[in-house]
Order: sequence, then structure tokens, then C-alpha cells
Amino acid sequence: MVRYILTRLLGLLFVLLVLSMITFWLMHGVPGGPWAYGQRLMSDQQLEALKARYGLDKPVWQQYLIWLGGVVQLDFGMSFQHPDESVAELIGRTWPVTLHLGVMTILVAFGVGVPLGIISAIKQNTWVDYLATLLSIFGFVTPHFVWGILFILTFALYLKWLPTGGWEGPQYWVLPVLAYAFAPIAMIARYTRASVVEALRADHVRTARAKGLSERSIMSRHVLRNALIPMVTVFGPLIPDLITGSIFIEAIFRIPGLGGYWVTSTFDRDYPMIIGLVMLWAVLIAITYLITDVLYVFLDPRVRIR
Repeated sequence: MVRYILTRLLGLLFVLLVLSMITFWLMHGVPGGPWAYGQRLMSDQQLEALKARYGLDKPVWQQYLIWLGGVVQLDFGMSFQHPDESVAELIGRTWPVTLHLGVMTILVAFGVGVPLGIISAIKQNTWVDYLATLLSIFGFVTPHFVWGILFILTFALYLKWLPTGGWEGPQYWVLPVLAYAFAPIAMIARYTRASVVEALRADHVRTARAKGLSERSIMSRHVLRNALIPMVTVFGPLIPDLITGSIFIEAIFRIPGLGGYWVTSTFDRDYPMIIGLVMLWAVLIAITYLITDVLYVFLDPRVRIR
């Protein structure tokens, strides 16, 4: 197991190296530049001074090697948008907020979606199942920002129960977390239902019923354990998506997180910030997939034998 994890981590380093090269060349290959919108207000001397300050007057391959040398020393460069802050400082200041939002959303999504899917599978082809399916469809087809706007209009402006935005305390967390969790709840509920229904139809479950085991014992010992295995495949990619994909929710609820920098750094061609965010996203996905594969070993003994 240790050898497998070390091999995967070495593979991750190679993937990050290739991804950083592709991202770096794509950024510099797009027409325009970091100060394209302000060039008319700058003299040629000022523009050249800015390029020299950030090393943009050098060939792209040389810029990449300089950046890579800084990364080895955990220096991801200075942001073009915020010259007084480094990329690491900007991410360190805003990342905890986005992480907080993502973790709470994951807890709510799993806490509601898994029980809803299990109940829907147990009550298959009943009104409970149909209602859960209908709610899941609404969750799938409705974007996050629609739920966010609807919740603000209903619970903040009309009922005045909760604030319209911000991130100052628990009362500010309720609406963005609920709006962000709707689609994951729907996805988790549907996949949980499908996995549990398939497990309930397995031969060993029928044998357990024939032996007279209680339904609670069958569910806990035979159904849920086997149903978790295919669900892990779906939940693995979902977690980094929830942690990094909160751009619209953060904008609607005025949350001072990392999501806003995804947009502004792209439009402003903030090269160090763009590649720093891409690397963060890639590391999260790779580590999540690694954890998913390791979980397979504990959930499915057949994987351990192989």
C-alpha cells in the first residue's frame, strides 16, 4: 500500500509538471496581455518597465524556468492584480473561506443526499420514491445561482429571516450553503438510490432474507457496504468540484473567498494567479482520486487480493 501511494505521488508530480507547462504556454499564447486594457493610459516606457519588473520581457521558456525555480522554493510569484501580495498570500487569505463553504456544503449534501437515496430505494415505486425523484430532478436542472437568488428573495428580502450576504457568522452561512448543496444532494440521492437498489437485488441479500435475518441487519451488513463501493467513484470527483467551484455562489452572496479570483485573474491575465489556482485545483483532484482508490481497498476485499 505504501509503495502504491508513493508511486501515485510521483506520478502526481509528473502530471503537475506537464500541466504547468501546458497552462504556461496557453496563457502566453492568447493575444493581449496583463495590461492590455490600460495600455492607452500608459506610455511605452511604463509598459516596458512593468514587463521588466515581472520578467515578461524574457522568452516564454525562460519565464517558465524562473517560475519553476520559484515553485521549488514555494514561491509562486507576485500577483499582477495585487502587486503588494504574493499568490501564496492571496490564496492563503481567501482559500480558508472557500474551503469552509465547500466543507459545509459537502456535509449537508452527504447528510441529506445519502439518507434520501436510501429511503427512496427502500420505498421503491412508492410516493416517497416519486417525490424524491422529483426533487432530484429539480436539483439537477436548476443552477446554483438560481437557488441563491430565490433564497435571497424569499428568506432575506421577503421574510427577513437571514442576511442577504456576507460571511461574518453562522447566520450568513445558511443560504449560500443550502443554495450550493441542492445539486449535490440531488446527485448523491440518485446515485445512492441506484446503488442500494442494485445491492438489494443481489443473491446474497436474498439468501440473508431466506435465513430470516432482520431488515436492519441486512441493510447494515450486506446492502450498505456493497452499495458504498460504486458510490465512492462518484463522490471522489464531486468533493474537489464543491471546494473549488463556488464562483457564482461567492459572487451572489458577496463571500470573500477564492472564487472571485478565478474570474478576475482570467480577465486581467494575472499569469501567476492563474497558474497558482490551476495547480491548486489539480492537486485537490489528484489527492481526492488517490484517497478514493485507497478507500476501495478497505471497502472491497477483492481489490486488496489483487
